[in-house]
Amino acid sequence: MKIAIVGVSGAVGQEFLRVLDERNFPFDEMELFGSARSAGQSYTFRGKEYIVKELKHNDDFKGVDYAFVSAGGGVSKEFAETITKHGAIMIDNSSAFRMDNDVPLVVPEVNPTDAYNTPRNIIANPNCTTIQMVVALKAIEDLSHIKRVHASTYQAASGAGASAMAELYEQYRQVLAGEEPTVEKFAYQLAFNVIPQIDVFTDNGYTKEEMKMYNETRKIMHSDIEVSAMCVRVPALRSHSQSLWVETESPLTVEQVREAIAGGEGLVLMDNPANKEYPMPLFLAGADPVYVGRIRKDISNPNGITLWIVGDQIKKGAALNAVQIAEFLIKNPKK
Repeated sequence: MKIAIVGVSGAVGQEFLRVLDERNFPFDEMELFGSARSAGQSYTFRGKEYIVKELKHNDDFKGVDYAFVSAGGGVSKEFAETITKHGAIMIDNSSAFRMDNDVPLVVPEVNPTDAYNTPRNIIANPNCTTIQMVVALKAIEDLSHIKRVHASTYQAASGAGASAMAELYEQYRQVLAGEEPTVEKFAYQLAFNVIPQIDVFTDNGYTKEEMKMYNETRKIMHSDIEVSAMCVRVPALRSHSQSLWVETESPLTVEQVREAIAGGEGLVLMDNPANKEYPMPLFLAGADPVYVGRIRKDISNPNGITLWIVGDQIKKGAALNAVQIAEFLIKNPKK
């Protein structure tokens, strides 16, 4: 088994290394790739030193079984043929191929067998907000078909990368020191603020991030589900949160939903309001599951359930999901 990581120096690339180690992912050889700027850097993994190669159009991916790619959509599009031409399965973390009909969009807890259908040897990792939402929705969908979801997201600085986290730290320091804050990664100062825009606006008034949640959810769940989202950047460092209003075809009780969440794959029920127990991003950074709390009936809709979810978007929302896809294919080879 030979694997490759493309974009290893980034936040998700570094998370790939941590996840592979934590899960004792089975491989014999590993190649690390990055930009010309990253080439030559070294990383130690399980006691062995690996040198980053510059990503080029050559035969470096010959013999690679799985390539975990997180270097941006432009790089993914440019190098997809180079990465896959010798048979490697490219598990891509960018938005480059997510909505292509001949590329599966996979969350292993929801639609793992879609990963078998890879005519281009590419599997797309969904957007981080979509991943954590559909893991929770799957447990409810198994009880009654979901017709509609309204979602409000509270997305951490790390969703924009390691440099955005550093900028948030620096902004807090600058504001508290009476200095003018540095604003580079976001449209406005994020410290002591929230920004109701993630990605660019589209013609319908929704941002690209919000439309990803609509389109990707339908593709992953093979469903006519309607999703309306409002995505907000908040001054948390890591882990995204979401408020969800879910409308099902048949009315569900809170007890039914709690039981489904408690038994759902990749989910942890954390729902005891009387003791102030509910998921919060501050305490769940670095965790694998999606945490669910504040489950209650929607008082405005007899077929509605509302819930609050938190997940680490660098881990489950990116690196972990990609590694789980490879693990599924290794454990369940296509017959």
